[in-house]
Amino acid sequence: MADGEQPRNPGSRGVSDARDARDAREPQGTTGDVTDAQESDAARRRRRAQFLRELHEAKQLRDRVQPRRARAARMRQQMRMRTFRW
Repeated sequence: MADGEQPRNPGSRGVSDARDARDAREPQGTTGDVTDAQESDAARRRRRAQFLRELHEAKQLRDRVQPRRARAARMRQQMRMRTFRW
């Protein structure tokens, strides 16, 4: 090993860094309040609804911009529905 060169052991440094980061994220005193759970659940629902609205808007935009691809996708979906057996 040359002077000033660090020893090569890539696994040991990454594991301890990941463990330190995980410990920093975990709260020390977790108290599970019902109100906190409901608020976080409501926030999750709001984020999900916003995401689905944006996704639907993006799909509509894509269909307007690429009408041939949208028509082909509709035809494939119709064919799938015709061949589906209950």
